Amino acid sequence: MMTTYPIHAQTTISVTALRRSNPSKIIEDAGGLPVAVLNHNKPEAYLLSAKVYEKLLDQIDDAILLKIIEKRRGGKTVRVKLEDL
Repeated sequence: MMTTYPIHAQTTISVTALRRSNPSKIIEDAGGLPVAVLNHNKPEAYLLSAKVYEKLLDQIDDAILLKIIEKRRGGKTVRVKLEDL
């Protein structure tokens, strides 16, 4: 039975080719976009630049904070004078 797998990248490379290559050059050739690393034609990992990875982490943090904000929205408020701070 043949199974298909979604590949969430425009560029792919095999594990074998990755071992023989310079990862920085691969990322550069992909224009900084993610590269799917395939093992037996199945996505095994994704190769990302540090910049893209850090951006993803920031987006995850933002999503977590947004959930906290939405959960607290409409809750009890306390009126405070500026002089009391």
